[in-house]
Amino acid sequence: MSHFYQWAQREYPLAGRIAVTGLAGLLFAVLIPLVVSVGGPRIDAALHLPNFRFGVVNYVVGVALAAVGFYFALWAIAWQLTRGRGTPLPVMPTQTLLTQGPFRYCRNPMSFGALTAYLGFAVAAGTIFGAVLVVCLSTLLILYLRRIEESELVERFGEAYLSYKREVPFLIPRIR
Repeated sequence: MSHFYQWAQREYPLAGRIAVTGLAGLLFAVLIPLVVSVGGPRIDAALHLPNFRFGVVNYVVGVALAAVGFYFALWAIAWQLTRGRGTPLPVMPTQTLLTQGPFRYCRNPMSFGALTAYLGFAVAAGTIFGAVLVVCLSTLLILYLRRIEESELVERFGEAYLSYKREVPFLIPRIR
């Protein structure tokens, strides 16, 4: 029995789930975008990297990506907190397999949303370092999701998850 399975045996009250998710949100919704959009251009300058600034186009595309990304991420988090009775964090996982709402479009809508939003910040700032950082974070997250989280979901939800996995794309939403 994995640690994830053991953690999933306990359901936490909604107030506790919200508090823990809010604290984690500081890292994912504030710190990472700040590093990408503010730190990225500074590191680009220090490393003498060219920028990819195209005036207002950067802001329009970047804000659009960030808006879509944050929408998907927040929608997924709301579903995890309420309908899933858990959090996005492995130590307080959902109690039920979520297959509706944002989860009907892809199996990892929060990850899709966060990565899309981070890419939006990099585009808006016109930073190469920020874009490379987003690619590195994406790679690490995908490795985690594929190697650890999917195994844990199979352990907890069995055939129901395997069936869902066959029907719904991994990360890029399928809009019907």
